[in-house]
Formats: sequence, structure tokens, C-alpha cells
Amino acid sequence: MSKKIVVITGSPRKNGNSFAMTDAFIKAAEAKGHTVTRFDAAMKNVGGCHACETCFKTGKACSFDDDFNTIASDILEADAVVFTMPVYWYSIPAQVKGVIDKLFSYVVAGKDISGKECALIACCEEDDMSVIDGVRVPIERSASLLKWHMTGEVLITGVLNVGDIEKADGCKQAAALADKF
Repeated sequence: MSKKIVVITGSPRKNGNSFAMTDAFIKAAEAKGHTVTRFDAAMKNVGGCHACETCFKTGKACSFDDDFNTIASDILEADAVVFTMPVYWYSIPAQVKGVIDKLFSYVVAGKDISGKECALIACCEEDDMSVIDGVRVPIERSASLLKWHMTGEVLITGVLNVGDIEKADGCKQAAALADKF
């Protein structure tokens, strides 16, 4: 069954390791007949939530008109949301965090976004897998709160420089993640 998948990326480095894994996932997902919408958060203007609770009252998800509004309807209609990112200072990159914070708009507006599938593709420089916890745990907890099902995770350590992902099996794992949808 074909699914609508939204992929939200968090790296500003277009030739980087997380982008390589993202590309591998998208290519495999589209080959399986899924429709993929990609949102490169680091190349967009997405601010943090202002907690004004006027979400969707202006006809837009966020009353502060930033690029979140360009992806909001796709997230609402998606069957699955996949977050891809490098670990920045042991946490989620600010660009993706802004998108995650604005998921609150659906809650405020009473829009039911439960039942979606969710996945995570992440990488970090250090070899210690616990470094990825600063990304993995918030994504898993957010998915749980939203009543989304965690479909899978690709977590790759020891990659920093462009091309380091080729020394690991991250792209292969990311492509295989598409089989879970």
C-alpha cells in the first residue's frame, strides 16, 4: 500500500552524511511506490513556537508566517513522518527543533494527527552510541505523545566529514528502513 511520507531534514550540509542517508531512504521509498515530500528545515525559515495559541485561527498552522506553514498541511495528511539529522551538541539541530515545537499547533487547534508512523535517521561524529540519545529520546517521546508508532531508526556513529558515511552501512540501513513502511 502506497503511503504519504514527509521527510524532515536537519542538516545545512547538502553533501553531508545525514543527507546521503536521507537520499537513500527517499530513493528506496519512492521505488516502493510511496509519495515522499521532503522539507529541508535548515534551508527554510522556521522559528520556534511563540506559545500564542492562535494556531490555525488565521487559516495557517502558525500565525507567525514562516516556512512551517508550507509543510503543515503535508504533515497533517501524511501517513508517516521521518526525521533525519546529524547530532548537534548532543541534541536535535535547532532547525528541526523549530518544526517539532510547531507540531503543538495541531494540538492547540484540535487536529487529530495520531496514528502516523514515525522514523528517525541520525548520525554523529563520536563513536559512542549514547551520544545519539539527545536526538533519539526526544523523537521517541514526541512520537509517543502524538500517538505515533515508531517504525524504525537508523543510528550511525563515527561519521563527521563529508563521505564518512560511505565507510559505514548508514545508506544501506536507510534504504532498508523504507521496507518497514
